[in-house]
Amino acid sequence: MTATATLVTPKAPRRVAAGSRRSSSILVGFVALLLIGMMLAPVVYIILGGFRSNAEITVDPAGLPTTWNWQNYADVLASGVFWGQVGNSAIAAIATTVFVVALGLMAAFALARYRFRGRGVVFALFTAGLMFPMTVAITPLYILVRNLGLMNSLAGVVIPQIAFALPLTIIILSPFLSAIPQELQEAASIDGLGRLGFFWRMVLPLAVPAVVTVGILAFVNSWNSYMLPLFILNNEAAYTLPLGTQAFASQYSVDTARVLAFTSLSMIPALLFFSVFERRIVGGLTGAVKG
Repeated sequence: MTATATLVTPKAPRRVAAGSRRSSSILVGFVALLLIGMMLAPVVYIILGGFRSNAEITVDPAGLPTTWNWQNYADVLASGVFWGQVGNSAIAAIATTVFVVALGLMAAFALARYRFRGRGVVFALFTAGLMFPMTVAITPLYILVRNLGLMNSLAGVVIPQIAFALPLTIIILSPFLSAIPQELQEAASIDGLGRLGFFWRMVLPLAVPAVVTVGILAFVNSWNSYMLPLFILNNEAAYTLPLGTQAFASQYSVDTARVLAFTSLSMIPALLFFSVFERRIVGGLTGAVKG
């Protein structure tokens, strides 16, 4: 009589591996939630602080509003100074975005689609522009703006913002434009499209995700800009919103609740703008990396 032995493969290691992966996923999720909470906590504190009274903030700085005081926000919204600063920020941000997108798209198109002498040097110069932050160049920039007669004007803020935003814009747009098949341009040339016609009718529609991405980044960076307006703008009527927030906080330093309300309303436009177009930004940057 012959006995047949059956070999059974143990499944314990797989269970251990699955449990280990599950534990690591839980840990990663916990760390992510912790980081998100740390980033959102100051924003939530400022927004809720605008609904409190100064007495409540003095007694319990980290507490929640016992009675929701809407008057702080109403006073700020009824102020003509606030809306004037909103208008200045909007003008500066829109002008910066339009010129950054237009100039960056044209420069990236030439660098990505055509081969010419010095092309690598030009691209390297734009790339090197990322290594010079505003803080490093603020003194010579101030002297240049003053010599051009652009002090206390939004043009003195917009033009430097365009210059500092162009390097990143070109770096993001170039992979998108270089990824357009050469055969498509040749077919368009056969159909009678010149370089400008190909740019307007073919390149622009295909580059919309990247254009939206660089436009959003330029708009948000301009809206949140503080250092450049601080050096260029000395007239309160020309203040942008970040600079106006600092001036308001200095003027009403005793009225903490009202300062928090002003700060909250100053943050909301950029937060909403970034939240609405978040997927566009991520999609555009992902496409740039793939390209």
